[in-house]
Amino acid sequence: MKTETKQRIEQIRHGNVPEGYKKTKAGILPADWDVHMLGDCLSRVERPVEIKPNELYTQIGIRSHGKGLFYKEPVTGAVLGNKSVFWIEPDCFIVNIVFAWEQAIGKTTQSEVGMIGSHRFPMYRPVNDRVDVDYLISYFLTKRGTDILEAASPGGAGRNKTLGQDRFLKSKIILPPIEEQRKIAAILTTQDKVIELKEKRLVEKQRQKKYLMQQLLTGKKRLPGFSGQWEIKGFNQVFTFGATNTFSRECMCEDSTGVKNIHYGDILVRYGEVLKLSEQEIPSLLSDIGAKITTFVDDGDVVIADTAEDLTAGKVVEVQETHGKKVAAGLHTMLCKPIKGCFAPGWLGYYMNSETYHKQLVPYIAGVKVMSISKGNIVKTHILVPPIEEQTAIVKVFSTTDHEIDLLQRDIEQEKQKKKALMQLLLTGIVRVKT
Repeated sequence: MKTETKQRIEQIRHGNVPEGYKKTKAGILPADWDVHMLGDCLSRVERPVEIKPNELYTQIGIRSHGKGLFYKEPVTGAVLGNKSVFWIEPDCFIVNIVFAWEQAIGKTTQSEVGMIGSHRFPMYRPVNDRVDVDYLISYFLTKRGTDILEAASPGGAGRNKTLGQDRFLKSKIILPPIEEQRKIAAILTTQDKVIELKEKRLVEKQRQKKYLMQQLLTGKKRLPGFSGQWEIKGFNQVFTFGATNTFSRECMCEDSTGVKNIHYGDILVRYGEVLKLSEQEIPSLLSDIGAKITTFVDDGDVVIADTAEDLTAGKVVEVQETHGKKVAAGLHTMLCKPIKGCFAPGWLGYYMNSETYHKQLVPYIAGVKVMSISKGNIVKTHILVPPIEEQTAIVKVFSTTDHEIDLLQRDIEQEKQKKKALMQLLLTGIVRVKT
């Protein structure tokens, strides 16, 4: 961040007006920015559809958090019945009045011409060249904009918080000159495209990993230089069960370093690294649960979730590199200790989380919201065991892919933070753009 920008932020934060700015009821703004009533900037657009029973119609929907429009499956006019619907007009600001408070807003384009929307999706076209739709959408994703949508949506949670359109149009919004709006919108749109491109690369990389897992973990595809026989081992041939611990849910936490947790609240406890607890609370916690721990987990052990809420039971953690820390398996887990010499580090974590292995579990998983699987059924499964050297080579392929995926995810998060910073600077006028 430039020194000039930092100085301006400090000035505004202390209530001082920088050169080229003015003090208003809405705060300190650039001198050529003004406050407008939305009703003076937007005009409602609606063209009712005369429904024909045998015609097909495609309805639009709007995702929350400014993620744009989506299309529903086409239906006949007979299915729509007497539903009040309107033709989608291009280049309009559109909002879902039921979830406006959750930023269910978007922009219509030529792609939606010929589609329809219900009365819950009012459209507005800019008037008098006062507002740019793309700028407006970005504005409504800021705290100022979100406050407007929430204030115009009184009521309780969810469907009771309906946008009052009259109240919405009487809301006041801070606008730069139209050319600056368009330039700001273009900058933020460019950043969105950067994020979208990297997200597509991430999806492709994840797809490639899934394909590789289907091929390499089943032996359908062999890595160069390997031709040894794979064995099929019964669960009890390669595992023994260790005892798990029954300390209270309050003692549970997610692992914070090294070991990947199952994110079911009470899978692993790591001494001295308890999340959501202060350093002062840790000693009393250890005193409370220390005597209740009968078995610790060693590197290479597998912890299986035997119960999972809204997830698939059978999620596996292969514990690696505990670095001398004490790790315990807790409630709703099965601790499985592999027979030494059967597996290379990392193999079980990949194999037992693959579609290939989970297909064996599916017939044995029971429940509705809370899914569970028993030890008696786990032992009915089998494990594919390639030669150790081949296991090691396959794990290296997946570890490299996971590293690339992790770097992409971090990169995407950085780009999102960059966009957030741009919005904070550009939509408040702290940083000006040349027009």
